[in-house]
Amino acid sequence: MAGRDLGVNDSGFGEDARGPGADGPAASGSTPAPAPAAGASSSGAGRVSPWIFVRLKLRLVAGNLRGNGVRLAGFVFTVIAALLVAGLGFLGLAALRFAPDDVAADVGIVLFSGFLLVWAVGPLLAFGLDDTLDPSRLSLFPLRTGQLAAGMFAASVTGVWPAATLVVMFGAVVGLAAGAGGALLGVVAVLLQFALCIVTSRLVTTSLSGVLRTRRGRDVLAVSVLFFVLAAQLPNLLLNGGFSADPAAALRSLASVLRWTPPGMAAHAVTDGGLVAVAELAFLAVLVLVVGRLWIAALRRALVTPDGSTEGGASSVRNSRGLLARILPDGPLAAVATKELKYARRDPRGRVGWFSSVAVTGVLAFSLSQGEGAGGIGLAVGPACLGAVMIGLQSANSFGIDGRSLWMNAVAYGTGRDWRTDLAGRHLAVATIAAPLLGLLSVVAALLAGNLAWAVPAALTAWGVLGVGLGIGAVTSVLVPYSVPDRLNAFTGAVPGQGGIAFVASFGAMIGGGLLSLPVTLPVLLGLTWVSALAVPYGLLLSWAGRRLAGDLGFRRYPELVGAVSQSG
Repeated sequence: MAGRDLGVNDSGFGEDARGPGADGPAASGSTPAPAPAAGASSSGAGRVSPWIFVRLKLRLVAGNLRGNGVRLAGFVFTVIAALLVAGLGFLGLAALRFAPDDVAADVGIVLFSGFLLVWAVGPLLAFGLDDTLDPSRLSLFPLRTGQLAAGMFAASVTGVWPAATLVVMFGAVVGLAAGAGGALLGVVAVLLQFALCIVTSRLVTTSLSGVLRTRRGRDVLAVSVLFFVLAAQLPNLLLNGGFSADPAAALRSLASVLRWTPPGMAAHAVTDGGLVAVAELAFLAVLVLVVGRLWIAALRRALVTPDGSTEGGASSVRNSRGLLARILPDGPLAAVATKELKYARRDPRGRVGWFSSVAVTGVLAFSLSQGEGAGGIGLAVGPACLGAVMIGLQSANSFGIDGRSLWMNAVAYGTGRDWRTDLAGRHLAVATIAAPLLGLLSVVAALLAGNLAWAVPAALTAWGVLGVGLGIGAVTSVLVPYSVPDRLNAFTGAVPGQGGIAFVASFGAMIGGGLLSLPVTLPVLLGLTWVSALAVPYGLLLSWAGRRLAGDLGFRRYPELVGAVSQSG
């Protein structure tokens, strides 16, 4: 088995000490060299091929799916989504053959640049969802740094989403290449572009791996999510700001800027198919080698750098009572609400959710207000309700952040009512922050929409949608729970192997909350503003019903619930 060949257990962690090697992690000389692992003698370390890493990753994926129907369902859902993206993306790029040559070339340049950007930024968002992203997980392998880099590269391209990306990019060969020679050069260009995406993502992740394991680094990355959200909305803002008058000119201008970037050269090589394309591919090949060498250097440095994830462990902790603890009588409700408010203040992952909710709502309200022919109460109600939905999604896995400590609830909770009280405390903490925040967002959206009076129905409707989201989130928290990593960065929503479950839980909560919110949101959007007065009672009713159902289910499914949120990450 691959894991035993490398001296690691099934979880991916090494069991031996850090191995020898001329340029490996043991080069500092602080750790004695262990006996060579099975299959890797002192003179035969080169026998370890990248294929072993591929087998190890596949073994880890299969092990996470074995005996767990929810994980298997999530994995199947992920595979289906990847197949749809691959198929539609391939057909979309292949359809560029029917577009004018200049337009097709510009679209190819922009899309190839977008692929590189996604691969450079995406690993920062997914750091911790995949064990192969974090070099510290592989630091105990008795391999040289170059061998470890080759294995990590092979593990990087193993998966449904890398395969989907490669399939989509091959659509450019069909849509842009001219003739057999152009198709051949196009295949080489796509492979070099894909390799550049992989090594760039590895270089970025490895270089920042030490920072991402520190609390300060997680906090900085949590704040930076605002810039990612704004960047994602930039095309919409540009179109609504007047660029939609001549989209072809805007595309041409953007492509002219990106033409001489590495992904722009790859796309141009697919289109050109001549001597210029050969020169561009040669440059790309050299660039891939240079970036790969930089990644190996960063990997070598990361393997000998002390882990800073425990920094600040000796700092003092203030023993203060929150406002809710002073107002509410002593008991489980006040204790749980106070604990959740501290989580929201201290945990970077909590701040990401709140920041993204505010950013998306604000950007959407501004974007809609700048559109031509904008008008109507929906410009105020729509963004406010979207913010409520995003905030409510944070409750789709209420017990995940407790992790292994959830077992202590068994000491205090002996009935379903106790679990309902626990959920009520969590919902109270969310509402304490969300209610005034949604009110402020409603005022901003109403001002941007041009009628401040719309802030009242917008706020009432958003509060009702929040109550619906909390009720749905309580049910998903006990039906599809998953573990939240106890380290890494602010964007880690689930431990390795449970990303599909997290997606299913969030997607189910979003769809269920949206459908149950229609009785109050749809009439208000159609102009019946008086219905907003019923939104808050409706939201409170569904929130209570969700807690009641989830409390009884959680009490009966306690062992499964604790097991699901106690996975190591």
